[in-house]
Amino acid sequence: MTTPITTGVTDSRASAAAPPDAPKTAGARTSFGRRDSRLRSPSNPRPSVSLTLLAGLVLVYTLLPLAWLFINATKDQQGLLDSFGLWFSDDFDLWSNVSRTLSYQDGVFVRWLLNTLLYVVAGAGGATVLAVLGGYALAKYDFPGRRAVFAVVIGAVAVPGTALAVPTFLMFSNMGLTNTPWAVIIPSLISPFGLYLMWVFAAEAVPTELLEAARIDGSGELRTFFRIALPLLMPGTVTVLLFSMVATWNNYFLPLIMIKDPDWYPLTLGLNAWNAQAQTAGGDAVFDLVITGSLLTILPIVVVFLLLQRFWQSGLAAGSVKE
Repeated sequence: MTTPITTGVTDSRASAAAPPDAPKTAGARTSFGRRDSRLRSPSNPRPSVSLTLLAGLVLVYTLLPLAWLFINATKDQQGLLDSFGLWFSDDFDLWSNVSRTLSYQDGVFVRWLLNTLLYVVAGAGGATVLAVLGGYALAKYDFPGRRAVFAVVIGAVAVPGTALAVPTFLMFSNMGLTNTPWAVIIPSLISPFGLYLMWVFAAEAVPTELLEAARIDGSGELRTFFRIALPLLMPGTVTVLLFSMVATWNNYFLPLIMIKDPDWYPLTLGLNAWNAQAQTAGGDAVFDLVITGSLLTILPIVVVFLLLQRFWQSGLAAGSVKE
């Protein structure tokens, strides 16, 4: 009596019993015992060399100016002219440059810094408050003319700020507000992009049913907003605040046409005035102080971004996944 040969029959039956479209898991082994690296899954994607190179180029493009700024802030005036721009000179003069920057011209850099903080707190802070209130109202209240307001906001986002600079200057000049801080603060209060962003964010982040439940329980509109809606709007609020802060901190053209008194200069105009000294007759070239002042100017923005990073990232990602 012969015994039937079953070698390979079991495997062939098992493979025949399996459906042809059965998913293959990543890292499955072949019949020869080797791991098939071609089998991938969403959690184990195939590495892309081109995307890696592109990300590396973007990283270099982003960090190279910052590296250049820090390296040259450690050099004195002569070292800037004699050494390679992307490497340190013989002397490390960073702390000396910082001290001279803060004390040059009787400490006018500190005055410019305080002016910039004033414009940011009043302008960017006010723009954020108005954007949050307006975006919440447009998203959660129905009133006549709502579609018209939406069209106006979208149109305002598309208009560049430089196109409104001359009309704004003429209007403030007729009111006698030029060469005053109000000429910078009041235009900074208007942020069409921030209003649109908060409008979209409030429509998704604040459930209408939650507001209706609060009203049924007897909660007033102000209490509902501050106790229920505002905590839900916090990621979007921080996002709008960061965008407004950066726009106001780096604002150059509006103060340039509005302010002539150096005592009200922001940092952007002040550093430009220092840089222009070398082109005037008898002017003092202070390129080392301009570079050091530029380094000191970007440090507060970097610190704010790092401290509010988790709110900013969650605000940008809100609404990207629909449950």
